[in-house]
Amino acid sequence: MFAVIKTGGKQYKVQSGDVLRVEKLEVAAGDKIEFSEVLMLGGDEVVVGSPLIAGASVKAEVIDQIKGEKVIHFVKRRRKHSSQRTKGHRQKLTLVRITDVVATGAAAPAAAE
Repeated sequence: MFAVIKTGGKQYKVQSGDVLRVEKLEVAAGDKIEFSEVLMLGGDEVVVGSPLIAGASVKAEVIDQIKGEKVIHFVKRRRKHSSQRTKGHRQKLTLVRITDVVATGAAAPAAAE
């Protein structure tokens, strides 16, 4: 069984045992978390939410807090010989391992305002 979840403004297709790099979550390594924003469940029968599936959730375990690869942004302006600059950025990420996909019986997600 697989699920499509939403976290950090992105959507991920996950199944039990997957390891994901998601936007930074304020949790410690070793903690258990639950993603309640499930958009789709797949398997024998596909269930699509409108927009979310009530009662569905994905349980995961936090492995570590990491930094992503360095992204280089080179800035150069025309006609100015001394106007070259390199900027770098490393996004903070959370490494999680999916432990279970639950189709029913999960807590309701927080209401979007």
